[in-house]
Amino acid sequence: MIRDALEKTGLSGFEHRKVYELSGGEQQRVAVARALLKPGELILADEPTGALDTQNRDIVIRLLRSMAADQKTVVIVTHDPVVADLCDQIIRLD
Repeated sequence: MIRDALEKTGLSGFEHRKVYELSGGEQQRVAVARALLKPGELILADEPTGALDTQNRDIVIRLLRSMAADQKTVVIVTHDPVVADLCDQIIRLD
C-alpha cells in the first residue's frame, strides 16, 4: 500500500528516505501519499502545491480530486488561481 501511494505521487523508491533528505515539494507529495493511506472523511490541504512544479501540481490536484470523488471532503487553502479554478467550490477571504 505504501509503495502504491508513493508511486501515485511520483515518489517510487523513496520508501527509505528520511524527511530531511527530501525537498519541500517531495515532502508535500509525501503528505498527499499519507492522506491516501489514512482513513478519514476530511482532508485539510494548506497550500498542497506551493512548492511543486506544474507537472507535480497537476498530479497532486488529480489525487485530491480523486479523494473527493471517493466521498471525502477536501478543503484546499491556496493562493494559486489555477488550483482554485480546479476546485468545485471557492470561498474567498479578503
